[in-house]
Amino acid sequence: MELKRVVVTGLGTITPLGNDVQTTWENALAGKSGAGPITHFDASLFKTQFACEVKDFDPSDLFERKEARKYDRYAQLAIHAAKEAMEDSGLDLENENTDRIGVIFSAGIGGIRTFEDEVGDYYINKEKGPRFNPFFIPKMIADIAAGHISMIYGLRGPNYATVSACASSTNAIVDAFNLIRLGKANAIVTGGAEATISPSAVGGFNAMHALSTRNDAPQTASRPFSASRDGFVIGEGGTAIILEELEHAIARGATIYAEVVGGGMSADAYHITASHPEGLGARLVMRNALEDAEMKPEDIDYINVHGTSTPVGDISEVKAILDVFGDHSYKLNISSTKSMTGHLLGGAGALEALFSILAIRDQIVPPTINHEEGDEDPEIDYNLNFTFNKAQKRKIRAALSNTFGFGGHNASVILKQYIK
Repeated sequence: MELKRVVVTGLGTITPLGNDVQTTWENALAGKSGAGPITHFDASLFKTQFACEVKDFDPSDLFERKEARKYDRYAQLAIHAAKEAMEDSGLDLENENTDRIGVIFSAGIGGIRTFEDEVGDYYINKEKGPRFNPFFIPKMIADIAAGHISMIYGLRGPNYATVSACASSTNAIVDAFNLIRLGKANAIVTGGAEATISPSAVGGFNAMHALSTRNDAPQTASRPFSASRDGFVIGEGGTAIILEELEHAIARGATIYAEVVGGGMSADAYHITASHPEGLGARLVMRNALEDAEMKPEDIDYINVHGTSTPVGDISEVKAILDVFGDHSYKLNISSTKSMTGHLLGGAGALEALFSILAIRDQIVPPTINHEEGDEDPEIDYNLNFTFNKAQKRKIRAALSNTFGFGGHNASVILKQYIK
């Protein structure tokens, strides 16, 4: 069976750097941080009092006020991103077979804010008996964003969510890619969203010592590959990417941003939260992606790394890159855009794939910000080009995007310039 080629024809996002693709990309290239004090709840008693929040988002722009209450914030962000991506794609659904357009959209956690509100209200008022909102379960579950997007646009193709912690939305992209190239769909809306800036999420990650506690300087708290890194900065947002079978895209005259050519998956099989110290799972997932794409390490020019700014994770990913790419490692550009957006958990992979797509389109690598001279970790090889602090123009034929999640879940996707 001859596999079909799969291309990117639509992009949409809402992030701590902007509420659309253009604003987000411009701010990423400028090296801006999306971090600031938490406004979603009173965090004054928490070890971490800052995050990368989406700013100036009004769900009433998408829904009537009464209707908006039926959606958790993570689903609202997902729908916002999907709307931009669908408009960008130019898909004319009245003239499409919507049985062959699907939605594979992820969240690592889903409606945690809804869960907090409903269960909290129950315990406060439990003497009155169980009183739960009928929308409690549909608002909370991690698959509901995919369901809502399909219902809004009448898309009856493959429809589900992938849940693999921080690898979730990269897994969604890989699944969408595989279904299209196998001929199971003409197009798929894929990506992920997360909205976990809440007391239980921040408190839970604090209890694990996973978050940065640099409360005096939140904008410089996420500092991947620097010796003074002390944990990730939690973020929120949503990203939607339209993947489409090449001939279908050409037939309707679609704009093609890039081609998806390979995806890899693996497990660390090591620890519930820590990556393998030698990066064994990370090595395997990158090799699997390269094999799937039928590419050599030398074919990759840019890696958007997982790079969360945690003490162990950053080192293990560097070790994996050096092992997989060998001498070519020193010819790569590497960057962690989480230094600007924070870590979107289940929504991270889709956003970082979007950055990789735009890097290919514009032939420029977004930076890893917040590195200071003298803040070098002796376990990290700084002969690698981490694209510190300033975007760099270069030829980018192909980019690899890595995401690794709690539970040892690893997923990578390879994108390259579209050539007829």
